[in-house]
Order: sequence, then structure tokens, then C-alpha cells
Amino acid sequence: MLNSMTGFAREVAETPFGTLTCELRAVNHRFLDVQFRLPEELRPKEVELRAKIGELLNRGKIECSIHLRRGSAAGTNLSLNEDLVRQIAARVDEISALLPDTHALDPIDVLRWPGVVAEPEIDTEPLLAEAMQVLDATLASMALMRGSEGERIGQMIDTRLAETLEIAGRVRKRMPEVLAAVRAKQQERIDKLDVEADPARLETELALIAQKLDVDEEIDRLESHVSEVRKALAGDEPVGRRLDFLMQELNREANTLGSKSADTETTGAAVDLKVLIEQMREQIQNVE
Repeated sequence: MLNSMTGFAREVAETPFGTLTCELRAVNHRFLDVQFRLPEELRPKEVELRAKIGELLNRGKIECSIHLRRGSAAGTNLSLNEDLVRQIAARVDEISALLPDTHALDPIDVLRWPGVVAEPEIDTEPLLAEAMQVLDATLASMALMRGSEGERIGQMIDTRLAETLEIAGRVRKRMPEVLAAVRAKQQERIDKLDVEADPARLETELALIAQKLDVDEEIDRLESHVSEVRKALAGDEPVGRRLDFLMQELNREANTLGSKSADTETTGAAVDLKVLIEQMREQIQNVE
């Protein structure tokens, strides 16, 4: 089963410390790259959070945001930084002496001053345990989304693989006809020259031409690569890199088929194959 590398998930949980909100955003990337936005209390625990994400995700650029909004119960024991308040009051007195027409200082404004009111410290370990539970739920939601998108990609690839085999089979079936046409064309050229050709030499030359134009090996390899892609699609392991490699191999065979083409129909088939392979490759760039 394929998993897409893109996805989004958001989970909210009420905890003894307040409301925890976790958001995950993922886009495609060559490796696993996790970036965090954490509350101050959880920053020392980034390694543990990163390991949790790495247990379920193998590739992708992940943005993980965890936000804590403290509840009323968690903020009842607010402490006042009296030294800072005294310093602010002294500075206000100095300013009032210089600007006597200014209004009196509102105490509420003082409380809003950074560092005047300190919320009680939170024990990091219990908070981490709650954050891990929210992160687990968010990862599960993202896994569902990535799996659903991966299933759609897999269906699209399987359809293109069937079309690839159909085109390859059509080219293989026409090859005797193509080689016969080449043989007839060479014979026609000799007839126009009005010379007596050595039959043995003519057969040798025609055999060499047929060997150069033969595409059985390319078609065999195309079919083999298609089989490998389907085997990878049926597995449970991340196969994005392997699929990308197989697309390169398929494209190589399509190029060789085009270079050996002896008629416009075979050339058109090679072009059609390259279009199908490119469509698959674009989707595979998003596969984990």
C-alpha cells in the first residue's frame, strides 16, 4: 500500500494544564525533515517528539506545531514580580516629572508588561505525556489522509501500467509486419538500381538490418519493469525511491524503442510510452 507524503491533520485535547492543539503539515521531500513550533515548556523535549514522528513517517517535510492555552485552573497562582513593578513605577515618576500633563498610569497596563506577571511553572514530564497523546492522535489522522491519497496514486499508476503493457504488446505484434516492410523497401531500392544482387549478400544485409530494428529485448525489459512496479505497489514498505528508479528504467527502454523505430506508428508508440511514464513519475515524486 502506498502512502502519500502530503497531508494535514489537527487534533485538540483538554488536559489538566489547559488546551493542547497539535497541527501537522507534510509535503514531499527526499528525506524526513521535521520542524517544530513548541511551547517553551516542551522545547527541551523536542528529541522525544521527533522520535515519535520518525516511528510512523519515513519521508517528507513535516511542520509540527503544538500550542498550549492554559486553562483558568492552571493560572490561579499567578505571581507578581514586585521588583520589576517598582522599577516601572520609578521610571513612570521620572517621566511624569518631565511631562506633568500625562495621565496617571493604569495598573492594568502594568500587569500587561512582559515579566510583571509570571504564570506558575509546569512540570515538563506530565505535560510531555499529554503532548505525546495528542501527537499520536494527530499522526493517526494524518496517516489516514496519506494512505487515502496513496491509494488514489496507486490506482492511477496501475492504470498507466496496463496502458504501457498494451502499447508494448501492440508494438511486439507489429514487428514482423514492420520488418517485412523494411525488407520489401530494400528490395525495391535494389530493383530500381537495375543490378543483379548477390542473394546471399542481400540476405546477410537484411538480417543485419532486422537485428538493428528488433525491439524484443526492449519490450521484454519493459514488461519486466512493469512487473517490478506492481510488486512494489503490493508491498507494505515505503517504495517511493524504488519506484522512482523503475521509472528511469522504463523511460530508458522507451527511448531505445524510439531510436530503433522504423515507422511512424512505432515512433508514436514510443512517444505514448514516454508520456505515460512521465505521468507516473510525477505522481511517484509524492510517494513515501
